[in-house]
Amino acid sequence: MQSNNLKIVILSRNKKLYSTKRLVESIENLGHDALVLDHLKCDIVIEKDKPSIYYYGEKILSVDAVIPRIGASVTFYGAAVVRQFEMMKVVTAVESQALVRSRDKLRSLQILARAGIGLPKTVFTNYSKEVRKIIESVGGAPLIVKLLEGTQGYGVVLAPTKKAAESMIEAFHSMKTRVIVQEFIEEAKGADIRAFIVNGKVVGAMKRQGKEGEFRSNLHQGGIGTLIKLSKQERQAALTAAKVMGLSIAGVDLLQSERGPLVLEVNSSPGLEGIEKATGKDVARSIIEFVIQKVATEKRRKNARRNVRSNA
Repeated sequence: MQSNNLKIVILSRNKKLYSTKRLVESIENLGHDALVLDHLKCDIVIEKDKPSIYYYGEKILSVDAVIPRIGASVTFYGAAVVRQFEMMKVVTAVESQALVRSRDKLRSLQILARAGIGLPKTVFTNYSKEVRKIIESVGGAPLIVKLLEGTQGYGVVLAPTKKAAESMIEAFHSMKTRVIVQEFIEEAKGADIRAFIVNGKVVGAMKRQGKEGEFRSNLHQGGIGTLIKLSKQERQAALTAAKVMGLSIAGVDLLQSERGPLVLEVNSSPGLEGIEKATGKDVARSIIEFVIQKVATEKRRKNARRNVRSNA
């Protein structure tokens, strides 16, 4: 008799991280088997009709689903591992293409803007010397300068004056460092909203307030998260942003502005600690239930295709 237990792999570089531990707990509490793999230790074997993955020399077999927890600094290899699992016909909670797309800040903003989603005014150039024009385009100083590779609030700088903004942009350009220049939303008062999306639903939302004197609200920068009820506009903006980015699981960061909610970023590997503590909700369980449902749906599709072929 075949077991109904699923084998669910979590791609994470550290088993002790809060998010990884919570996902493992939820998988096991729902009666399934969890396996944590460090994606950087996975060896990809590419062969016609026989894609495979080895972990410390051992072939990974009989996996039903994969939940990627890929850090921004290792997106390239992490996405390649996810793609390999996809080639092995394993269900993935976040698809490799959506993962790569979400990590390209410029491309993400273009996709969101094309979908009609509100955004802070943003400028990206090929090291343009027209620095004053760049500053004017986002409404002048104060303004935000962001490294394209920055994450968790690192690589985000506030330029309080026009002179500081000019010096900052010119310095980055002289070092051939890619940055985007973005409008500073003063009325947000150093706070933003994180909406956590699972399978087209907001399963939790929190307001993150930066510590005194800090414009960045990231919890990694000392910000504090508190429960918030989203407005209809905020909920719709978050759901639309996750959808157009192709992400079934996402953390959508929004600013409250005088012209409505503005999307800052769509995160494909959002952390669970802040959102679970702020909302008191079991977000990890919501993720695992979605993954189990996705596996069941895929199995039904396979059986339906098999029946069609056998009856042909």
